[in-house]
Amino acid sequence: MGTRLVWAVLAGSAADLAGLGLIAAAAWLITRAAEQPPLAALSVAIVATRAFATGKGVFRYAERLTGHDVALRAQAGTREQLYEALIPPQRPRHGGADLLSRMVDDTEAVQDLLVRCLLPAAAAAMAGLAAVVIGLTILPVAALVLVAGLLVAGVALPAGTAAAARRWSARIAPARAALAGRVADLVHGSADLAAYGADDEALAKALAADEALAALERRQARVHAAALAGGTLVQGLTVAAVVLLAQGAGAGSVGTAVLALTSLVAFEPVLPLAAAGERMAGIMAALRRLREVRSAAPATTEPPAPAPRPEAPLTIDIKDLVVRHATPEAPAAEDGGPRTKARTKARTKARTKARTNGGPATAERAALDGVSLRLTPGKRVAIVGPSGAGKSTLLAALMRLVEPASGRITVNGTDIADLAGDDVRALMTGLTQDPYIFRTTLRDNLRLAGPDADEEALRRAVRDARLDTWVERTGWDTELGEDGRTVSGGQLQRLALARALLYDPPVLLLDEPAEALDEETADRLMADLLDVTRDRTTLLVTHRLKGLELVDEIVVLEEGRVTQRGRHDELVAVPGYYRDVWESEALTRR
Repeated sequence: MGTRLVWAVLAGSAADLAGLGLIAAAAWLITRAAEQPPLAALSVAIVATRAFATGKGVFRYAERLTGHDVALRAQAGTREQLYEALIPPQRPRHGGADLLSRMVDDTEAVQDLLVRCLLPAAAAAMAGLAAVVIGLTILPVAALVLVAGLLVAGVALPAGTAAAARRWSARIAPARAALAGRVADLVHGSADLAAYGADDEALAKALAADEALAALERRQARVHAAALAGGTLVQGLTVAAVVLLAQGAGAGSVGTAVLALTSLVAFEPVLPLAAAGERMAGIMAALRRLREVRSAAPATTEPPAPAPRPEAPLTIDIKDLVVRHATPEAPAAEDGGPRTKARTKARTKARTKARTNGGPATAERAALDGVSLRLTPGKRVAIVGPSGAGKSTLLAALMRLVEPASGRITVNGTDIADLAGDDVRALMTGLTQDPYIFRTTLRDNLRLAGPDADEEALRRAVRDARLDTWVERTGWDTELGEDGRTVSGGQLQRLALARALLYDPPVLLLDEPAEALDEETADRLMADLLDVTRDRTTLLVTHRLKGLELVDEIVVLEEGRVTQRGRHDELVAVPGYYRDVWESEALTRR
């Protein structure tokens, strides 16, 4: 990369030097020819003019080729680093639209940094130096005026535009991301917005975000126009001053013409630097946004020397597991008591520390609080409980997507903290919350879980997920929309379930497999699912209790704690959450 960048700089400098030499040689040739000297006196200038004209085109082509090659390679490398930074599980800090904006718009800043800033600056410096040398050869005082003009146009103006643009350029990238988020909400949530009559409000917010971005970009355009006008003014004044000095010093028509045209052309590579200074402010803001993603700490820590992956059959032991989630710290009202004042003082100190570190004040709540569970080979366990009880967090902890605050999860006696995250997820995975469907065929979406699966395996997976009728009707090669927008919620859930069954992990984790289905379809799906998972190690998270008499153990989670456990007949016989929900379901089924 470094060698290619050097060649790009040299090619760009050579192109600008050839352009400068072309104008200087042509100016000398034209004015000298007007004096009607012998043809031999013009031969060197004629050859030089041709050589500079040819060289300018060749070197400019080489500069474009090598410069854009370097810029595109750097942009690809930046996106690769961004992808690698997103591969380890992270706590969600950015929305999908914001990440897309960083991936597309902000990574282009790397390309602009090279093509619009660094390469032009290096070439302008070389061309300016050559113009000053020509000026010193003909008339030193004119060269000093040229130096002053080049410094104003190439240093002072870019610095001024950068300072002016910095005031709002740092807000343009977030504003663009905000607009992308609003547009994504309109596109992906149009049906829901229309159903609840919120489409006008959502459209108004998107238009407001668009107007905010447009206002910032208009201000940026004013800076660009002012920089262009200022550079042109400095160029004209410098050339006029050089011409006056040359005439006053008696430089002659040839010397005056060479100085005037050389000074004029010397500004050509320098004038774009004012726009580069303005662009530099936006580039630095974009690079800071990219660093935020790359520097984000992963949700879990990989061991320096991972232990070997345990072999099936697997026994999973969860012992006193505690997982905490960070939540915004809400201020509490003071009652004047000493304890309240002490708590308020502590919270204020925590919020101040958090703001100092660049983030909002947070407190941690226990999503899981001392959960213990044992999964032996072939055992099926159902996890039930109200929303927010910690059921999905338990699955995330098993897949090493979150870091426990305390407690242990072991596989055949090996702590999963000592295993590579990919090895853990190869042993324990399945249907998780918010499954993603790619914009490709149904067959290819399934093959993500089994690239080498044959047709029979694919058909068996969709049959077990009760999706075979829909698949046969729509076809295996039907292209699904991005994020499953062309399928219903129930079809999306069953497609993700078929993918989990096709992957066939040693420990199958299922998070609400019957969600978004009608009552009858959900009953049939749960019955089929409990049938195909017989004698298979399975952890099932569900709100539905029908059919759970077939599982080996039921664990009730409430507020992160295990409040009940046992078989179906044992739990319905005693007061508690399980019996209450069972009786409620029985009433709704009548």
